[in-house]
Amino acid sequence: MIRILLAEDHQIVRNGIKKVLENAGIFEVIAETSNGKEALQLIEQGASPDIVLTDMNMPEMNGIELVENIKQTSQRHIKTVMLTMFDNENYVMDAFNSGVDGYLLKNISTEELMFALSHIHRNNRYICSDLAMRMFSLTNHKNNMTDCMVDFSKRETEVLSLIAQGYTNKEIADKLYTSRRTVEGHRQTMINKANVRNSAELIRFAVKNSLID
Repeated sequence: MIRILLAEDHQIVRNGIKKVLENAGIFEVIAETSNGKEALQLIEQGASPDIVLTDMNMPEMNGIELVENIKQTSQRHIKTVMLTMFDNENYVMDAFNSGVDGYLLKNISTEELMFALSHIHRNNRYICSDLAMRMFSLTNHKNNMTDCMVDFSKRETEVLSLIAQGYTNKEIADKLYTSRRTVEGHRQTMINKANVRNSAELIRFAVKNSLID
């Protein structure tokens, strides 16, 4: 059984999610809370879920603050998943930078929720398919990015590929046996080369121009 701690401030939504999870037969909701502060207290008091499934916007302590605080405890190994209505790319990037293992929208199907949590439990990261399609769409968008030839180095391309997979600067640094500062430098250099404003735009640019798969 995959043990879940559920943090969601709307009781009717929380009840629905709990029912869906427990009906699947492979999940056990070991605790429920209405805000991040309560969830963190349970963990500090010894609760040991495999996954914390949390909303983004909650009173007392929001989802991102909860994830950041969990990473500072002895239970930092707990997987954390955002389940939210916020589909803005800035929220997505902030969440992954805080250390979440998954980002799901509340309109996902039951089947995708089951798959995502099982996938994340096996030490993988996940972003829901609907959101991934929006972020990596090749259609025209508000930033009016245009095709151009950009010469990314081999190491920059490696960093870019890991960014696209949702890894944080620190995790990329660990994987590539370099420093976080070096990774941050590669990221900013690529942003400057591509003439974009942030990492989300950089990923879209790279996909559009076939710089990464």
